Amino acid sequence: MPLILPLLLAVALFCIGVYGVLARRNLITLLMSFELMLNAVNLNLVAFDAWRINEATGQTLAVFVITLAAAEIGLGLAIVLLLFRGQGHVDADAARDLAEQVVEEERAT
Repeated sequence: MPLILPLLLAVALFCIGVYGVLARRNLITLLMSFELMLNAVNLNLVAFDAWRINEATGQTLAVFVITLAAAEIGLGLAIVLLLFRGQGHVDADAARDLAEQVVEEERAT
């Protein structure tokens, strides 16, 4: 299989992920968009590793990226659940406003 096909798929996945990060305000959608971007990177790593037949560095790096993605989702979902319990919604703008409010309260004390 030519190298261009997985690279084009990875570009499409990465662009969809970037659009999701820039256009959406729901935190769960943001996390899913980050996952799409990380999966595009994994696809590139594995495609270039298959293209260079003798070394397995791309696959090794892909395993590290998968581990990083699992940790990110675990922590991100914990934060989303905490915000949902406290506010009743998971809007990214409201979460940023809440963080700014906490910083201002800490400066006042």
